[in-house]
Amino acid sequence: MADRDVLFIDGVRTPFGRAGEKGMYWRTRADDLSVKTIRALLDRNPQIPLDRYDDVAIAATTQEGDQGLTLGRTAAILAGLPLGVPGFAIDRMCAGALTAATTMGSGVGFGAYDVAIAGGVEHMGHHPLGSGAEPNPRFVAEQLVSADALNMGKTAERLHDRFPGLTRERSDEYAMRSQQKAAAAYEAGLIQPDLVPVAIESDTGWGLAERDEGLRPETNRETLATLKTPFRPHGRVTAGNASGLNDGATASILASTAAVKEFGLKPRMRMVNFGFAGVEPEVMGLGPIPSTEKALQRAGLKIDDIGLFELNEAFAVQVLSFLDHFGIPDDDPSVNPYGGAIAFGHPLASSGVRLMNQLSRQFAEHPEVRYGVTAMCVGLGQGGTIIWENTNWNGKKHARAAASKGRN
Repeated sequence: MADRDVLFIDGVRTPFGRAGEKGMYWRTRADDLSVKTIRALLDRNPQIPLDRYDDVAIAATTQEGDQGLTLGRTAAILAGLPLGVPGFAIDRMCAGALTAATTMGSGVGFGAYDVAIAGGVEHMGHHPLGSGAEPNPRFVAEQLVSADALNMGKTAERLHDRFPGLTRERSDEYAMRSQQKAAAAYEAGLIQPDLVPVAIESDTGWGLAERDEGLRPETNRETLATLKTPFRPHGRVTAGNASGLNDGATASILASTAAVKEFGLKPRMRMVNFGFAGVEPEVMGLGPIPSTEKALQRAGLKIDDIGLFELNEAFAVQVLSFLDHFGIPDDDPSVNPYGGAIAFGHPLASSGVRLMNQLSRQFAEHPEVRYGVTAMCVGLGQGGTIIWENTNWNGKKHARAAASKGRN
């Protein structure tokens, strides 16, 4: 490892709740969710002196109310970090935490930071997507984007239109497997190590959030086929093959090789390279395709070098478009082995670190895999991708690489 390698040390998240008055976080502040994750990181990594954290970046899509006031700074103070530790807020909609990680990682790689915290929070119950925003009328008046480009469900329907092979049946099948894989991962205790329990208040008193609220392990093809298509009559996108509206927070620690040596840390993976790209806002789900191609090119890698994928699953059709582009089967075991956002939920700006947590755990299970990807689509037509290297790599070849060699 070079002295300025960017290393993922640890990551945590709250259980993800359903947005709205019936959701478990309705009476919980968004910034308190973020504080909870930062505090957990500090407690889990006591060997890092608190005054050695160089910066804190916390993302949120709607930066107002309890998600406003420069979250990285306010959450850091509330979590008990010294006043000398700065912080800031960041916004790239769904890829907020992913961008917080690449921003902090860039600081580490440049030599400006040794230890930094990157995360995100979204309380969609308190702040629905687009609340408080006032899009410039020129977007529609000058036909820069479609009038429904900000409606994520309608953009997903357009993917179905553009690629007839992406049928509702395929989306439903993928969604069912996501729920099944998430249930199996919970049963095996693979999700819980990075979950931070949160005290919650309801009409019946106080309780403890310890599990994602949107899990539906009983999901089956027959039930999915009966669900309505809210974005279009006779459409293909449903509540069953898309992520929900959710509340939750995440946080992670990134550090330099020098800091790892100084504090005796055990890195879970290394940031290799990253890419962000833009696409037509009307088909924003295609964003991870060019962002992944860009990241692969910069890293000098090919898609067959990637042995594990964590793709966000805002919509099943969005993941399927990515898989078709790169020639990966729908049921490839390297894709979202623990399930994805269709099961766990997608609290917008927080989701990037969930992907990192799961990939790093999978790396530990699969030392034969050297490289993995975390990628997601982003509202307004963007995609974001980070390529990671497994610090446990044993020099062998992963299953997809072996299959590719056989095809060639």
